[in-house]
Amino acid sequence: MRSGYTTGACAAAAAKAAALRLAGAGLEPGGLVEIPLPGGQRVSFAISKSGLSKASATASVIKDAGDDPDVTNGAEISASAAFLAEGKPSSVAVKGGPGVGVVTRPGLPVAIGEPAINPVPRRMITQAVREAMGADLRPVEVTISVAGGEELAGKTLNGRLGIVGGISILGTTGIVKPLSGAAWKATISASMKVARAMGLETVVLSAGRTSERAHMRKFKLPPPSYVMMGDYAGYSLKEAARKRFGQIHICAQWAKLIKIAMGTPDTHVRSGVIDMGRTADFLRDACGIPLPERPYNTAREMFLSLSAPEEAAKKVCTKAAAYGHKVSGLPVTAFLVSYEGKVSVNGFYSLI
Repeated sequence: MRSGYTTGACAAAAAKAAALRLAGAGLEPGGLVEIPLPGGQRVSFAISKSGLSKASATASVIKDAGDDPDVTNGAEISASAAFLAEGKPSSVAVKGGPGVGVVTRPGLPVAIGEPAINPVPRRMITQAVREAMGADLRPVEVTISVAGGEELAGKTLNGRLGIVGGISILGTTGIVKPLSGAAWKATISASMKVARAMGLETVVLSAGRTSERAHMRKFKLPPPSYVMMGDYAGYSLKEAARKRFGQIHICAQWAKLIKIAMGTPDTHVRSGVIDMGRTADFLRDACGIPLPERPYNTAREMFLSLSAPEEAAKKVCTKAAAYGHKVSGLPVTAFLVSYEGKVSVNGFYSLI
C-alpha cells in the first residue's frame, strides 16, 4: 500500500516554500519544494498556493496520506513567513494559526497555551526554513494554519486530549505508513499521559464510543480518565502499567469482551474472525456456561441463546478482568455494555 506524509512534513514543506518566497525565490504554484525528513531522506512536495506581500510570504501544500484512512488527507496546510524586527540571528519562531489546535491540559509534549505543533515537526519546520534562508541570518516567524482544521479536529480524539480549536501538527518520521496503527497507539499513550499529569489514578479502556458513553453515564469519572483503546487491548493494558495507574476499568460489548477474556491482545477482525466453535468451547469449559449445542453465526447470536445471560456475563467479565490483570499487573474491573448501550454487569479481579 502507498505511504504518505504527516502533517508535520507538510507544514515543513509549506514553511520552506513561504520562506523561499520571502527570500526572493520565484516559487510559484505547481512548483516543487524539497525538505529533509528526520531519517535523513529528502522528499519533494508540490506547492498548491503561494503569495508575496510587502510584509510576508505565504505558501500551502495539500496533504497526501497515501492509502492511510487519515481524516486530514487532502487538507490544505499553509504557512506564512515574515522577518522579525528583533531576535537571535538565524532563529525561527513557529506559531499556530487558524485550524491548528491549542493545548489546554498538561501531559502533552507541548506546554499549555502553546499551539499543538509537536517537537519533531517544530524542528522540521525550523530546519526547512533555515535551508530556504541560506546565508540570510535575519530571524523569521512562521505561522502554520490548516484550512477547516477546527472541523477536522471534531473527527479526531483531540478533544479528549485537551487540544481545542483545530488539529495537531504531528509526526516523528514525516512518513505515514498505511493502516499501521501507530497513530492510534500514539493517541492512547498521549491520552494516558494527560490523565496521569492531572493526577488521575483510574483509567477506563473502552473498545468503542458506545461502551465509553455507557460507562460515563453510570460512573461519571473525569473525562480525561477515558481512553479509547479500540482494538488494542494488549497495548493499552501494558501502557497503563507503564504510566503507573492505580487501577483499570475495561468496558466493551459482548463480542469484544469475549475476545479479551480469551486473551486476545488485538481484537480487530484483521487479526482473525472470531472462531465460533472455539468461543463456544471457551464459554462451556473455561467459564462453565451452559451453552446450547448448535452452530452459531455471530457472538451476539450466542449471547441471545443463553438461558442465564447475567450470570454468563459476570463470568466472562471476570475472565476479561483476569486477563487484564495478567498483562498489566494492576487491579482490573471489566464491564459488559449491552447492545442498548447500558452497563449491565461486571466482574472484578485484584491482587487482594
